[in-house]
Amino acid sequence: MKSWLKSIQQTRIVKSVIYFIVGVISYPGLVIVNHLKISGTENLQNLPKKNVLFVSNHQTYFADVITFLHIFCAVKWRKKNRLGIPFYLLNPFTRVFYVAAAETMKSTFISRIFTRAGAITVKRTWRAEGKEMRRGLDPGDTRKISKALENNWVITFPQGTTKPFAPGRKGTAFIIKHTRPVVVPVVISGFWRAFNKKGLKFKKKGSMLSVRFKEPIHFTYEESIDVILEKVMDAIEQSKKFMDKSKHHLITAIDK
Repeated sequence: MKSWLKSIQQTRIVKSVIYFIVGVISYPGLVIVNHLKISGTENLQNLPKKNVLFVSNHQTYFADVITFLHIFCAVKWRKKNRLGIPFYLLNPFTRVFYVAAAETMKSTFISRIFTRAGAITVKRTWRAEGKEMRRGLDPGDTRKISKALENNWVITFPQGTTKPFAPGRKGTAFIIKHTRPVVVPVVISGFWRAFNKKGLKFKKKGSMLSVRFKEPIHFTYEESIDVILEKVMDAIEQSKKFMDKSKHHLITAIDK
């Protein structure tokens, strides 16, 4: 028992150090070089400290997650819809993990460091080493995520790709059905414009970055995996009806 507690303490210390370093480096890029608009943090204030699943659309490998970590730490310090001066990095909120592709997290030295900040590495079900793949759901991956939810918050990207309006993966719905977490949908925008695909280099400075937290999704849990997934995709505004709406706005803009 003592060794287990020591391991937990060491993990928190390591995560706190990484959060501080990454936070100090990334903060200017979010609020000075670009503009960060946050909304809906009131939906985070009364959440339990465990079994909370954040589902979001995905635009870069790392900038999305780093921004979430900034926001969670700021909320811990009672900030509402803003980061403010990042004193929160001195005592960050570390009870959070994020789901990431194992292939991505092993690719560079920096990504390996990010892994220590709370990555739950999973196998990609559709792509590996730049090639299209069609793998079945790995039970080991769902067990890792379910285990993390027992005592933490977890961030996941149901589409598993930065491509907009890609179909959702049923693994997310499976986890929701069987672990029954509080599911908080998040809609982000602007990150693809501001950063490169990895989210570590600027592409267009002065971009508006938006992170919007919605109210938790209600499920009956008797619903099928497909229905649960449909609710998730609607909530993160990546379903077909939102894709059609996006096409309509694009066509209207071109006509003008």
